[in-house]
Amino acid sequence: MPQGSSQHRPHKVAVIVDEGTNPFEVGVATELFGLPRPELGLPGPLYEVALCTPTREVRMNHGFFTLSGVPGLEAVDDADTLVVPGRPDNVVPRDEDVLEAIRRTHARGARVMSLCTGSFALAEAGLLDGLRATTHWMWAGLFRELHPKVRLEADVLFIDEGGILTAAGSAAALDLGLHVVRRDHGAEIANAVSRRLVFAAHRDGGQRQFVERPLPDVREESLGPLLAWAQERLGEPLTVGDLAIRAAVSPATLHRRFRVQLGTTPLAWLTGERVALACRLIERGEERLDVVAARSGLGTAANLRARVRRETGLSPSAYRRRFGPAAGEAVRV
Repeated sequence: MPQGSSQHRPHKVAVIVDEGTNPFEVGVATELFGLPRPELGLPGPLYEVALCTPTREVRMNHGFFTLSGVPGLEAVDDADTLVVPGRPDNVVPRDEDVLEAIRRTHARGARVMSLCTGSFALAEAGLLDGLRATTHWMWAGLFRELHPKVRLEADVLFIDEGGILTAAGSAAALDLGLHVVRRDHGAEIANAVSRRLVFAAHRDGGQRQFVERPLPDVREESLGPLLAWAQERLGEPLTVGDLAIRAAVSPATLHRRFRVQLGTTPLAWLTGERVALACRLIERGEERLDVVAARSGLGTAANLRARVRRETGLSPSAYRRRFGPAAGEAVRV
């Protein structure tokens, strides 16, 4: 089962590399979960990663790489999380040994997550029937044709169904991976990992994969300066109207730019940033919920409770027990 940062034993991650697997998603998994992170000041790693293959040698996508000398599929049997990357050929059935490894990993209660078209393998294994899932938008039609029992949502970055998680296109694998780090170890550590990746610290899974539109007649203004300005003022009573005034555009234009550049709305972005700040304040030891709510811009303790529970699945008090200073004493020494 997933473990928080208060656990002594590193969380074990197995990554299945099958014939034709995309190297990018394998790289994402090893970058997120396999690298040492001395900058965190922890006595040991957050995760241990093992690549595994169904055969002694596996040719990856287009033969760019051949992987050999790694464990076989038995490596999944003591993993806390199994990662299944994607491949471009989604019509040819997966190796039955791979499907069986996925099934038995899920059956014993470990977490299973797919990256990009790895969701095809989870669906072939029968794990996704009746559940929400996503995949790369280019293969959404084929996915629905092959797996009609799955509730495919093709216009989101990732979906977390608890023990089963699916990511959309390749870059969304980073979003899902950081979501998992946040779920396991809290917002502070997830932010540190994202900084090292030079990647957005938090993009909600419900954000859109892409926006297909004609080229604009004039260059879109980057939202970067506005976002940085707002992040420094989350505790203030900022509204979407305030953001529009700062950007010198109408609220309608601001809404359109957020949809185009971030795949979300200004209000959803602002709320997400405030919840992330609230979580970090709780992790750093602030116990007064009214203070956390005020400093994060969430207003009231009641709103704070509702927003934190919706984002993390935990109440603020449960979040503090799992990720607060006392919880971290075992590893932050």
